[in-house]
Amino acid sequence: MTAAAPGTIQRDARPPVSLDAAPAPGAAEVALLRPTAIPRPFIRPRLAPATGGAGHAPDDPMVRRYWSALVGPGAVADLLRLTVAARRGRRLRRPLHLPSLLREGLVHRQGAAILVPEVVPLLDEGQQRRLHPSLRAEYRRRLGG
Repeated sequence: MTAAAPGTIQRDARPPVSLDAAPAPGAAEVALLRPTAIPRPFIRPRLAPATGGAGHAPDDPMVRRYWSALVGPGAVADLLRLTVAARRGRRLRRPLHLPSLLREGLVHRQGAAILVPEVVPLLDEGQQRRLHPSLRAEYRRRLGG
């Protein structure tokens, strides 16, 4: 029994295999967006002046460990991209997780501008309560309290 499928195939192969060669890497055509797709707008984040509050540097491992558990790794990655863009004065597409970052107070909006703090704030009591109990205890031990 042979499999019949339209196109150029090896008839005795299971499942049917196309005999056409794959395109060379980089030779594929540029995929066009569907007509209804709207690209995210560009934003140019700015560094917020330091308020003198306690916190962590954005590249501190504690930010990735504890803030990722709270808002998710995608939101933390967006925060790091916003921080780098603000330091370099560059623009980037509006992050997908911007609403989460705004809700948690990791970034702020001033009119149309997005302000990124130089220091990521410590977790407040309400945010700490949302962590898993073992992670909450680890966080408090690392802060020394």
